[in-house]
Amino acid sequence: MRSWSAPNISPLPGAGLPLRLYDTSARGIRETSPAPEARMYVCGITPYDATHLGHANTYLAFDLVNRVWRDAGHRVHFTQNATDVDDPLLERAEQTGIDWRDLAEREIELFRTDMEALRVLPPDEYVGVTEVVAQVAELIGRLKDKGATYEIGRDVYFSVAAAPKFGAVSGYSEEQMLELFAERGGDPAREGKRHPLDWLLWRAERPGEPSWPSDFGPGRPGWHVECTAIALSCLGSGFDVSGGGSDLIFPHHEMGASEGHVATGEWPFAKAYVHAGMVALDGEKMSKSRGNLVFVSRLRAEHDPMAIRLALLAHHYRADWEWTAGQIGSASERLARWRSAAGLPAGPDALPVLQQVRERMADDLDTPGALAAVDAWAARAAGGEGTDPGAPALVRAIADTLLGVAL
Repeated sequence: MRSWSAPNISPLPGAGLPLRLYDTSARGIRETSPAPEARMYVCGITPYDATHLGHANTYLAFDLVNRVWRDAGHRVHFTQNATDVDDPLLERAEQTGIDWRDLAEREIELFRTDMEALRVLPPDEYVGVTEVVAQVAELIGRLKDKGATYEIGRDVYFSVAAAPKFGAVSGYSEEQMLELFAERGGDPAREGKRHPLDWLLWRAERPGEPSWPSDFGPGRPGWHVECTAIALSCLGSGFDVSGGGSDLIFPHHEMGASEGHVATGEWPFAKAYVHAGMVALDGEKMSKSRGNLVFVSRLRAEHDPMAIRLALLAHHYRADWEWTAGQIGSASERLARWRSAAGLPAGPDALPVLQQVRERMADDLDTPGALAAVDAWAARAAGGEGTDPGAPALVRAIADTLLGVAL
């Protein structure tokens, strides 16, 4: 599937620092230690509605991971999916009278446009699930050969009893897991299951639903196994970062990790599980199911996309926070201050700013600290300090390369 255009990135003098990130599975901040090629998988959208700020907050976080790794000299192999067939998409298509394929393509195209406007670096592979159903079915076959599956009717389930590391990613109790599984698309109460936490790998064909052939009969993949198959195919086991919003910790990342472990015999499936916080509106998490959304496309119709990016960067990526209308105004003012200072013929030495921003970004993506370093330089430059003619250009490059903000 087509990705989106990559922004130009300005080179910076010297080299960046090793990136430290909070790893959910380790319950703490750890240094990432990629090989020369860093490998990252980020779970993509289910395209039944437009990109909202919660999506943007997540994808911006992993764009920063990408940028910090590149600044440290790594090649980055980045894969992302789009769940272009799933229950929410089919339900929305039926409600609106739009063919599910047309709805998916429309929203994926809008997502591409939003990501490009926000200067998010595109994935090397942008994969629609409908493109890889055969690969997913092949992985399910491997899991069956390992004795990890069983059937209810023609639906194929993964048996949690076959997963010795189940629970290692989230660290949640079984009680917590059951509650979240029921909330997030699971079916713990389905009759015939061996364990309430067993999960669907292959959904047998239902009347009126799309389906594909497989050794298990016609049907379509379950949610979790899609990402497992794509990650294994594109990145292999033991890749550096598996990323997404914190609502994916369980069940999605937990179950995908167990699928990968059982299929390959290798652990961990990903070296680190990294999660962005949730964005709220009116006191509740911003989500399509609640309908309390601020769409990126509508926001950027009225505001500079770089102001939107700065508004998101003002919050630490792991924080849960609430969007208010005043934040875009504050971000627009910051953008204007930065552009004015970076457009001066000279300014204070910017090499200390580069060092500060690198240090803040390498420390679990401390974007508020990085913004403060640029703020301080801009204030000094606006006050007439400094005579370095190269400083404004270096600050523009810092903002561009490490923060993704075009000045």
